[in-house]
This record gives sequence, structure tokens and C-alpha cells, in this order.
Amino acid sequence: MSRHQRRRQSLLRPRRLAAPPLRFFMPLSLLACLLVLLVLRGLATNEVFHDTRIAQSVDKTTVPEELLHGGPVIDARGGKKAHPVSYRIPDKTVVLSFDDGPSPEWTPKILKVLADHGIRADFFVTGSMTTRNPELIRQIVAGGHEIGLHTFTHPDLAYQSHARISWELAQTQLALAGVAGVHSSLFRPPYSSDASAMDDWNYPVIKYVGAHGYLTAFIDRDTDDWKRPGVEEIVKAAMPTTPGAGELVLLHDAGGDRSETVEALEQIIVKLQGEGYRFTTISDALGAPSAMVPVHGFQLWAGKGFIWATHVSVVTLPLLVGLLALVGFLNFGRFALMVVLAPVHARRSKRQGVWGPPVTEPVTVLVPAYNERECIANTLNSLAASDYPIEVIVIDDGSTDGTADIVEEMDLPFVRLIRKVNGGKPSALNAGVAAASYDIVVMMDGDTVFEPSTVRELVQPFADPGIGAVAGNAKVGNRDSLIGAWQHIEYVLGHNLDRRMYDVLNVIPTIPGAVGAFRREALQAVGGMSDDTLAEDTDITMAVLCEGWRIVYAERARAWTEAPASLQQLWSQRYRWSYGSMQAMWKHRRAVVSRGPAGRFGRIGLPLVVLFGVVAPLLAPLVDLFLLYGVLFADTPITLASWGGFILLQSLLSWYAFRLDREKPWHLISLPLQQVVYRQLMYIVLLQSTITAFTGGRLRWQKLRRTGEVSAAPVEV
Repeated sequence: MSRHQRRRQSLLRPRRLAAPPLRFFMPLSLLACLLVLLVLRGLATNEVFHDTRIAQSVDKTTVPEELLHGGPVIDARGGKKAHPVSYRIPDKTVVLSFDDGPSPEWTPKILKVLADHGIRADFFVTGSMTTRNPELIRQIVAGGHEIGLHTFTHPDLAYQSHARISWELAQTQLALAGVAGVHSSLFRPPYSSDASAMDDWNYPVIKYVGAHGYLTAFIDRDTDDWKRPGVEEIVKAAMPTTPGAGELVLLHDAGGDRSETVEALEQIIVKLQGEGYRFTTISDALGAPSAMVPVHGFQLWAGKGFIWATHVSVVTLPLLVGLLALVGFLNFGRFALMVVLAPVHARRSKRQGVWGPPVTEPVTVLVPAYNERECIANTLNSLAASDYPIEVIVIDDGSTDGTADIVEEMDLPFVRLIRKVNGGKPSALNAGVAAASYDIVVMMDGDTVFEPSTVRELVQPFADPGIGAVAGNAKVGNRDSLIGAWQHIEYVLGHNLDRRMYDVLNVIPTIPGAVGAFRREALQAVGGMSDDTLAEDTDITMAVLCEGWRIVYAERARAWTEAPASLQQLWSQRYRWSYGSMQAMWKHRRAVVSRGPAGRFGRIGLPLVVLFGVVAPLLAPLVDLFLLYGVLFADTPITLASWGGFILLQSLLSWYAFRLDREKPWHLISLPLQQVVYRQLMYIVLLQSTITAFTGGRLRWQKLRRTGEVSAAPVEV
């Protein structure tokens, strides 16, 4: 059966779709939970959905005359066919009402004045203040006072849709249920005054909330205490204009300095009581049952859950802000180190003979291969063009696709083939090291293409006897696609610029598997390649550093590799890299307390790798969460300007990295999109790797599907 027929059969064969693993959803769930916490905190602090627009009075053609000249309480609860009616407060009766609270500073003082005189009042509370001050709501209810709704975020409802109005009322009811176990059917619109101020804009709001079971309470007397006109003016404004007439008086227990309100309240009560007035609530004044009713079951527990989550969000925010500051410090610290140290490395690399006399002895190039039939010929042909004397050992690690047969058919005189049963890349490399004829061993992947000068540039640092290994410059060959371009930017900025920094600090943590060289003596000193981790290249690099060898970066030793061409393959590769790197860090954790070279790496290199490679990327989603929060719920212009500044800084650093690497910068056009899509994908990969590590999960090696697209170095370099 031909290969085409086998492929066709596999496509026609029905496939069972495996259920996605739980760990795949956990990172996304965590990010979603953090965003919800931010939104809840924004609701509690009245930052989310905050609308400061206030409607101006318009025509009153739709408002019935009897409502405009009637009492302050309007009942429109009968539905569309019912005619709204208004009610006045009975003679010699005063209802004191307080808006915008509760306030932890002023509400307790007002409650004390009311309690001292045995007076009950109405408190029209906002949902945001309720969630922040639950104990005060419970005190209001315990004192026999009546609670009404004043919306959740205090917008002018004339500008809001029906959906927004319903949301404002429902969230406030949810908050009341959570803190006091009650709902209220009493409502007062923000920015309202007496009934005569109703117009064609706000009258539909009254009818809408009435249709949903709410009694609307306007006012008779507005004290304007929020303007702080003085105690005498507040008292004067609270007095009835008609002797003996009932009054619904508006005061405020939140929203600013209410010291004049507290002082004036005492005088208002004393003066009106002296004139024979009684004080009560709206429901009692109208002879109706209390507007507050207890809630049970789901509504009660939903409210408690909402309040609990809101409290968690308020408490958590300082921690999130602190972690965000840590991310900023780490990112800007890394940028600063790169800007300072990368030029040092670049200047050093330009000096001729910096390592010593030219290295000319032959070296062994190891090519471990497992199912690389699409790429192996390109790899060997690139080595055949090398301008440096080499022997090549291809270690076929149990390939099932005829990779070894292709090597034999090419019959290149400088190539030796070793066939072995499948044992993994570390065992293949160890077999190659054992068979190597020379003291310097170059390692590359079976899907990688070398330039003619790559081996020569890679081995020159070995003129210094203290150097045990050299990291080459891995580049993305298939960079013409969008995913390839994103990885190209990542390689130049995130990998090679990092290596310049780590080189100057003498703590390079990873020699890329695509292009690296080792002294065989250094490999033997650390016991060869290990299969303890899934990142054998990072593991061996750290081991060589801990043994006291120096590792440097050769920027001119370029190797072109085929990067993953799909998001699924990219996910698999980076998941393995992240998980394997964490394994290697954990394996060499004792270097932190060691002495000598291992201690130097443990106290300088390992912390930098953990901070820059794990902690900063792991916490970096906070930047995007706060960005999303700022755009949707907070100050959009400032948020976008801040994000734009970050992108500009990233662009400048990327341009500098491309310039050092002698790359054409036109691929940076896709940098903003990379920050929006690709970077988030890498965050989720790292989160998933971390979850896998902490939950004790095991990750198997996952072979990527190759196409052989990279056959030679791109002509632009």
C-alpha cells in the first residue's frame, strides 16, 4: 500500500474525539476568575459602569398632571393598563430619608442621633456602598429603619437602557440579600427631586420600575445638604412650607463631608417635635406593610455568595496590584539588563582573536534523528557545504519512517550512521558522544540547517581552555507565515538577546538543541546527557555550569530550524519546553546553597532564570487583565496610552535586537498582534506547565510533524 493510500485511509477512518484534559481549562479558568474579581472590586468601588451624565429637564407632555401636582410617592405597579397614582405624606408627619449611603464615617453618627430620639427613617442605599459596608446595612435594619434602592452605581437612569436599569436594581437587591437577607420594593432614582420635576425622559423610568414592582419615592423638601450651605440653611430647608403639612425630607449620609448634616439633623428633629410632628418611615406613613421582605433559599445564598466574592475581590486587589508591580519591575529590570549588557557582548564579539588562536582541529557533529525523513537530507546537505573539517554521526533513534534508509542512500563520505532502538534524544546523543572521534562535539537537531560557516564560528571560543560549551544562534527558517514571524521575533528578542545578557554574566542557562557545542571532557564530567527532564539541553547546560566550565554565546554560528507551523504544534512544543525547564531548575536547586562555580550559578543564574523565565511570564497575564479592565470599565484613554507606551518600548528593544542580529526589521510589523495573541498563548502554556508540575502530572515527549520546508538559510541574512 502506498503512502498516499495509507494517508487517505487514515483520513477516512472515523476518529474519536478525546475529551480535553482538565488541565487545559484550568489556566483559562484562573484568568477568568481574576478578571471577575477585578470587575467585582470595580463594582464595589463604583468604578465599573460609572456614568456621570445628568439629564437636563425637558418637556412634560407625557406626564399626567395629577402626578406633577401630587404627592412625592408614586405607585405605577399596576402594569401598562393601570393609571399611576401618587400619595402624600399625612399631615403632622415627617419622613426623614437619606441617600447615597451607607458611609462608615457618617451613617453611624446619623443612626445614633435617630436612636437617641427614637426615630425611624428611610435609607436609600447604593449597591456599591452596601457591598463595602455590610455591617451598617444590618445596623439600619436592626434599628427598625426602612431601606430603599438607589441603584448600584448611581447613574442617571434617563440615559440608561431597560437592561441596564434592571441590572442596577437586581444587583442592589442581590447585595441587600447577601448582607441583611432582605429585598426592598422602595426605589428612589439618583439625581431626583420632587414629583413636579418629572419629565418625558424620567417618567418612562418610573413606569418601567413600577411595572417591576417598585414604589418610587421622590421628596417634598430638598435640604441641599450635599452643597454644605451651613447648618442653619439645612434646618431652614427642612421645615414645612405649609404649617402642619406632611413632608418627605431629603438628606444625605454619604458622598462627602456630612458633618453639617449630622449637626442639622439634631436641630431638625428637636424643632419639628416641638411643633407636634411625628417621625416615621414611608411605608408606615402610608399605612402600608413594610417595603422590606425577607428572602430565603437560592436568593439568599446567591446574595451571600456575591458579597463573599466581592469582599475577596476587595481584599485581593492590593495583592494583585503588588504582583503587577513585581511584573513591571521584572520586565523593566530585564529590559535594562539587556540594554546595558547586550552592547557589551556585541562589542566583545567584534574583536578578532578574542578567544585566542583560531581553532582548526576537526570536530564531530552529532545529528540525533527520529522520524526525520522530510528534513534529514536538507540537514546533511547543509553540513556537506561546511567550510570546516567535520565528521558527522547520524544516530537513528528507532525511526519508523525510513530516515536511516535516506541517510544510507545519500552515501556521504563524512557521515556515519548509527542505528539504535528508540530510547529518546539523550540516549541517542550519548551514543553519538561515545562514538565521536574528536574532543569537540557539535550537536544539532535532525530538522536543522547549518550555514557553511556555522561550525567554524561555533567552535572558535574553544580556543579558551576554560570554555566547556558554546551556544549557537538558532533562527526560525519558516518565518513567512504569521505564526513563524511571531516565533522569529521571539527567538531574536527573547532567546538570543537573553543569551547575550546571560553570556556577560557567565550564567547562560540553555544551549539550544538546534545548535550547540561541548567539550567531550565537560560532558563526561557531568555524566553525559540525562533523561531526568524533558529539557535535556537546559539540564546539561546547567550541569556544565555547576561543574565550573564557562559557557558563551556565538552569535555568528547561525542555524536555521523549522518552527512549529500550527498553534497545536506550537502548544505541544512550548508545553514540553516550559515543563522540562522547570524540571531542570528543580533538579539543580541545590546549587543555591553550594560553593564554588555551582554556587555562583545557583545564586546568580538560577534566580534570574526563575524570575525572568517563570515568575515574570507566569504573572504577566495580570498586565493584560488590568488592560482589559481599564479599557472596558475604567479610564480607556489612559489605559490605551499606557499599553501603547509598553508596545513602543517593546518595539524599540526588538528593533535593537534585530539590528544586533543583522536581521531585517520588517517582521516587527506583526509585533502588536503578537502581544495580543501569541504572548497570551505562551502565558497559558506556562500556566498549564506550572499546574502540571504542582499537581505531579507527567508529560510525555511529543514529536512535532515536520514538512522539510527549511532546506537552506534564507537569502535575506
